[in-house]
Amino acid sequence: MTRQNYFFTSESVAEGHPDKVCDRISDEIVDLVYREAKKTGMDPWKVRVACETLATTNRVVIAGEVRVPETLLKKDKAGNILKDAAGHPIVNPAKFKSVARKAIREIGYEQAGFHWKTA
Repeated sequence: MTRQNYFFTSESVAEGHPDKVCDRISDEIVDLVYREAKKTGMDPWKVRVACETLATTNRVVIAGEVRVPETLLKKDKAGNILKDAAGHPIVNPAKFKSVARKAIREIGYEQAGFHWKTA
């Protein structure tokens, strides 16, 4: 027996919606990691990026797990890679911030509450 009637639903959000902004930032971060891997000669099959981006008023949070080239890792003044308490390398937040701000600027956010310079 086949069903003749059913509901089909889907979500569609407009340009500039926070979901689209977050997706764009996550995409840009993935692109950044692969660009850096290519520049450094890192095997692209060794790159891992699981990135989630969250946005609210004047705040963007980037979370996830990555395996990235050394050029994206945080280093001390002597050039040694910094590690967290568990011994995992720490990514350089400055590179990820600049990519996020560039994406927000290109989308066109320049208003109180959410501006690419302050988010």
